[in-house]
Amino acid sequence: MLKPLILAGMLTLSVSLQAAPTVYVAPTGSDAAPGTREQPVYSLSAAYELARQSSDSTTVLIAPGTYLMTRPLTVTAENAPQAPVCFRSLTDEKPVFVGGMPIRDWKSWENGIWRTRVPQLARFDQLYVEGRHATRARTPNVGYFMVRDGGETVIERGEDRMATYATQKITVHEADLASLRGMAPGELNRVTALFYHKWDVTRKPIEHMIADSGYLFFSGEGMKSWNPIGAGTRYVLDNYLGALDAPGEWYLADDGWLYYIPREGEDMQILTCYAPLLGQLVEIYGTPEKPVTNLTFDNLSFQVTGYSMPLKGSEAMQAAAYVPAAIQADFARHITLRNCDIGQTGGYAVWWRRECFDNTIRHCHIQQLGAGGVKIGEWVTRINHRPVTARNIVDNNIIQHGDYVFPCGVGIGIFHAAHNRVTHNDIGDLRYSGISVGWKWGYNDAEYKMAFIDSTEQSRMEVASYPSPAVGNLIAFNHVHHIGWAELSDMGAVYTLGESPGTVVRNNLIHDVYSYDYGGWGLYTDEGSTGIVMENNLVYRCKSGAFHQHYGRENIIRNNILGMCYLYQLQFTRVEPHKSFDFRHNMVVMDRGILMAGAWGDARIDMDYNCYWDLRGADSLRVGSGSLAQWKKEKKRDRHSIAADPLFRNPAAGDFTFVDLKTARRIGFKPFDYTQAGVYGSEAWKKEAQLPSAVTEAFDRVVAAREAQP
Repeated sequence: MLKPLILAGMLTLSVSLQAAPTVYVAPTGSDAAPGTREQPVYSLSAAYELARQSSDSTTVLIAPGTYLMTRPLTVTAENAPQAPVCFRSLTDEKPVFVGGMPIRDWKSWENGIWRTRVPQLARFDQLYVEGRHATRARTPNVGYFMVRDGGETVIERGEDRMATYATQKITVHEADLASLRGMAPGELNRVTALFYHKWDVTRKPIEHMIADSGYLFFSGEGMKSWNPIGAGTRYVLDNYLGALDAPGEWYLADDGWLYYIPREGEDMQILTCYAPLLGQLVEIYGTPEKPVTNLTFDNLSFQVTGYSMPLKGSEAMQAAAYVPAAIQADFARHITLRNCDIGQTGGYAVWWRRECFDNTIRHCHIQQLGAGGVKIGEWVTRINHRPVTARNIVDNNIIQHGDYVFPCGVGIGIFHAAHNRVTHNDIGDLRYSGISVGWKWGYNDAEYKMAFIDSTEQSRMEVASYPSPAVGNLIAFNHVHHIGWAELSDMGAVYTLGESPGTVVRNNLIHDVYSYDYGGWGLYTDEGSTGIVMENNLVYRCKSGAFHQHYGRENIIRNNILGMCYLYQLQFTRVEPHKSFDFRHNMVVMDRGILMAGAWGDARIDMDYNCYWDLRGADSLRVGSGSLAQWKKEKKRDRHSIAADPLFRNPAAGDFTFVDLKTARRIGFKPFDYTQAGVYGSEAWKKEAQLPSAVTEAFDRVVAAREAQP
């Protein structure tokens, strides 16, 4: 009897393997259908409800087409899947999930303006035309107005560093308000002012105006002392019909009329246009006791989300840290985004927020962003020794064309998070920093007790003491370029914040970083950055320097190629009693500006075996205030460093390959292949990462205009 039983068991297993659960989705489907190939469902939510009930791994196969989402796919601890679920395209073509409504039926109105009526209950702050952010009607169209003066009356102080509630009176030039004169109060209250600070922005609705005196009045949270609105603050006005005067601008009136001026070549009869209705497209919210695990999204496109300004406006915040993302998760593990497109967002694209472990974003194209691309970890500090987000991978992605709503967004931001790997990404055409790591200001008086969930997903946790939650992060082989656009200041292509032992920044290619005022740096160790290694990076054509340390301790800057920057090649700010950093085996080349800015000669910096060279000639090279020989004698550093041509092929054109290695050998420099930075894979994928020439040429024009100013 044993053999028949075995045979019956094998047959049962065979049937089980052949009947692996599959749910089908199609544009023609119905959410009341059973999800079979013949009767597919329509929405991700309906497909997930069918898939999550299976005790076996389930594949959701999605036919090509466009799917209009009326609600996000929401996965919680209560409806978590019993087994892994993979959402993927049925074919090579990506299905497109849209969190908005199509806008059609445009009619020509007047002065080149077209309009259409949308439901009056539909309110939105962004509009997407032909896959791009359109510009909400603003003035001036190019450049900025300037604030003359700013003042604040505190109504409620509160316990924070800024007042809980205050009113602001901002004085501007009377001519700036010409287009606002005669507005009814209700219309005026919908106009917003976007103020540009040093490294972030404030957006406020106008509450009152005295046009003849140039007074604007606002209220809400008090101004931040480190970034107030005052004399010299730049600003623009937007969101009113009188500002609608340039191609690509739009305006939504209270009565439901939507106005738009088409760009050259746009046919209003066939225009693809979406208004966002959803803030998120995928929400994953587990709990500490029951995290959501094992979801995969493969070869899909997620498009169109919105960000709605709060009633009192959006307050200034570095890196747009509080801004939500289209795909957002708390208490999630082993969530994978692979070969996906994510774009046309009001905020960020993806945020692995609270206690997210071992998640992966790989080979995704992330673009047309209201803020930045990817955030990892929380920006608030937990004091109950809960684990911090850790061990996430962001690899081989294109993150470009962003910061349209929040100019202070970052390409990839790591906040309170540890042991993450950010590798081989192409990050470009952003208005602020490319990669930001850490979220602690200054040195910590006491160590931070931090727990890590074991990677085997067992319940035990390792509790250890660290100076900061942001430790052990790897930033490697990324290509960060064409960022800044002279809009904000105090930025870095790779920016570190606070004590981050074990963090390594290596083999990155960085170029074309240009700030509005100070602080357009390539590598930037800020506010107590500690225990960070920066090596084998090529950094050039930055406004304020290839490397800058504000203050920190025991960092290692070695074996980098740095230079060809506008103002300085290297910058250092704060002298402290401890060792600030090692600076060894670096090659620094320049053709303008000065070599070193700041107190390099006074701080504890271990400098040696470096090569310095000025392409304008040996007599032009100044190390400190004199020659390299004088520097060595007076400052007792750089004992074995040399002033010699590094023998790069064509540094002025961005070619830093070596004609000969004899100079490199003299300082123990180890050549590295900087062409390996950026995305990898097919030639088509690499080509997709190249910015259009129109973008790079526009960037060059912005830089040339700023450089031409006295």
